[in-house]
Amino acid sequence: MEKRFNIILVMLWGMAVSASAADTNAVLEAWLAGQAKIHSWSADFVQTRHLKTITQPLVSEGKLWFSAPCQFRWELGIPAKTIALRQTNSLFIIYPGRKRAEQYPLDKESTGPAKDALAIFEAGFPRSRKELDQNLHLVSMLESNGVWTVAFEPNSSNCRRFLPIIQVSFRSNDFSLVATELHFSEGSSVHTRFTNAVLNPLLDGGLFSPKLPADFIVNQPLSK
Repeated sequence: MEKRFNIILVMLWGMAVSASAADTNAVLEAWLAGQAKIHSWSADFVQTRHLKTITQPLVSEGKLWFSAPCQFRWELGIPAKTIALRQTNSLFIIYPGRKRAEQYPLDKESTGPAKDALAIFEAGFPRSRKELDQNLHLVSMLESNGVWTVAFEPNSSNCRRFLPIIQVSFRSNDFSLVATELHFSEGSSVHTRFTNAVLNPLLDGGLFSPKLPADFIVNQPLSK
C-alpha cells in the first residue's frame, strides 16, 4: 500500500526572506483570490525525482490539463508511460504500455491513499481558504527572486506518515503556479516545474475520459 500511495502522489505537485505574519496572510489571500479566476489550465512539466538509493536524479517530461473544480489529466513521459485521470467520482491510474489501469472511488464515503493524494494535487489549485485548511496546515512561506514558496503539512495523519511536507511555488506578480515539491519521509523528493502554462484554454471534455481499449485490464485495488 505504501508503494501505491507514493506512485499516486508522484503522479498527482538562493537565499530566501521570511515573511511576517501579516504579509503571509495577505499573500495567501491574494493567491487564493487568483485561483477563483482559473476555470482551466494546461502546462508542460519536468519532474525530477531524487531517491536515496540512486546517485543521479530521475528526470521525466510530461503534460498536465486541469478543469475546475476537480478534473485533471496528468501524463508522465513522452509518449505517456503513466496517466493519472480524475473524473468527478473516480481516479484512474493508467499504464498504456502494460495495458493496465487502476480505478479508485472518490465518493464522499471513500478514504485512503487515493483521496489523500488528490488533496495533495489540489494544493496547487485551492478554491478557498476553507478548502485549503481542510487538507493542509501552513508551515512556512519564503520569497526569493519573485517567487513565493509555501510549505504545507498534510492534516491527514496517514498521509503525513509518508509525506510530511508539500511545497507549492507561485509567482509574486500574478500568483501563477511555478512548481510543486513533495518530500517523503524515507528521504526521497519529487520536484515538478511547470512551463508553457496556458490560463483558461478551451479543453475537450474527452481529455478526462479514460477511453480504455477492450484489451486493457482494469483493477480496483481498494475493493480487495
